[in-house]
Amino acid sequence: QLQLVESGGDLVEPGGSLRLSCAAKRSSLFRLYDMGWYRQVPDKQRELVAEISKSGTTTYADSVKGRFTISRDNGLKTMDLQMNSLKPEDTAVYYCKSSYDGRTTWGQGTQVTVSS
Repeated sequence: QLQLVESGGDLVEPGGSLRLSCAAKRSSLFRLYDMGWYRQVPDKQRELVAEISKSGTTTYADSVKGRFTISRDNGLKTMDLQMNSLKPEDTAVYYCKSSYDGRTTWGQGTQVTVSS
């Protein structure tokens, strides 16, 4: 069964950078998955940050355009999110998501805190 494991969350000052990574475990079909990063803060709905399709097409939330970059490495079975110019409002738990053949899988999340 597919397992998604996020890493890279940390405490960073405003204006700083972080790189999140999502590793797909027990998967031989990663190249066929549509992947995405979402984030959630307490008492709010989980929201899309960025997506990357199996063909490499990317989509970003307006709030992160120009600051975040999503990428994937099908050989390593990983998806990354490079986050630059971080703002306090980027503070959230970031989740990795995969979609394939009507099935959705979520990771356990990684905390990103932007604060001075």
